[in-house]
Amino acid sequence: MDPREALIALNLVGKVGPIRLRALLTRFGDAAAVLHTPARHLATVDGIGPETAAAIAGWEKTSDLAGELRRIERFGCRVLIESDDEYPPLLREIPDPPIVLYIRGSLRPADRQGIAVVGSRGATEYGHSTARRLSFQLAQAGFAIVSGGARGIDTSAHLSTLAARGRTAAVLGTGINRVFPPENAALFDRIAAEGAILSPFPFNRPADRQSFPIRNRIVAGMTLGTLVVEAGAASGALITANFANDYGRPVLAVPGRIDSPASHGCHELIRRGARLCEGVDDVLAEFEYLQPVPVATAADTPDPTPTAPGPKESNPGKPAAPARQPVLSDAERELLAPLDGGPMTVDELVRASGRP
Repeated sequence: MDPREALIALNLVGKVGPIRLRALLTRFGDAAAVLHTPARHLATVDGIGPETAAAIAGWEKTSDLAGELRRIERFGCRVLIESDDEYPPLLREIPDPPIVLYIRGSLRPADRQGIAVVGSRGATEYGHSTARRLSFQLAQAGFAIVSGGARGIDTSAHLSTLAARGRTAAVLGTGINRVFPPENAALFDRIAAEGAILSPFPFNRPADRQSFPIRNRIVAGMTLGTLVVEAGAASGALITANFANDYGRPVLAVPGRIDSPASHGCHELIRRGARLCEGVDDVLAEFEYLQPVPVATAADTPDPTPTAPGPKESNPGKPAAPARQPVLSDAERELLAPLDGGPMTVDELVRASGRP
């Protein structure tokens, strides 16, 4: 059994997480040795009680390693371990990096300059448009966009990055063979073709209360910082932000309407010290010591949404240019001016603009 197979086997034992694994490796040297150690010796390691020791010692009775290896081959994915060059280097810096990472697609050296863009599943149109705009501009500036592949802000971030011909990675809260949410099947295929789909879980693992925080930890751990676009008071995006803060990575939050529940989480993050983000320049200023290579071809690929930024110059040493504004007629300017305060019905806009 080689080290990769041994780690896959340990990952199949549900009671062994990254912290316990490190304690076991410190004592016994490598994963294969851990698997062949009697339960009575395993139980002497701090944090490994009799129940966990018995689960590890009896792994061959409960874990189908041969079947898992067949599933990996048939599905066309790979498994990364911490010693692999492709394993995200920033993940190695956190206290509890995942034991293994199942991967579809590939991670490139440029992906190390990644920004997590996360937010609510039940996003408002304001949240979607903001996520699209910021992700598109960050991708054009050369940053990889990492998110969780969920409905809402995550999906908008992935789609806009692909539209900008940028690099994106989705970290799943399920086994890599499960598509959740189901409507993102085509999106996951695109991400795998042009970026990476990642999961720390064995095949067929369903989503549950434990899997999503584990996913969020990886999203925060493999990126330079986290941008929360829109989040309610109980949003899972706040868990990602908290992990980023614990790891010493910058957290940025986009403000929203004070009467919108979807903005309460972002406002709380700002109160606690997150950097207020009003546009892509705020993100670039946070990482001004970096000079990622902008996506040279992105200017030829307009964002399919009405909030897309326009073309910009490609210069590795120059911050991303502001979005180019459309040329408006006097009548169009008169109609847009009242909308600065927020959305209106057509009748309200007629009254506010004085136009028929």
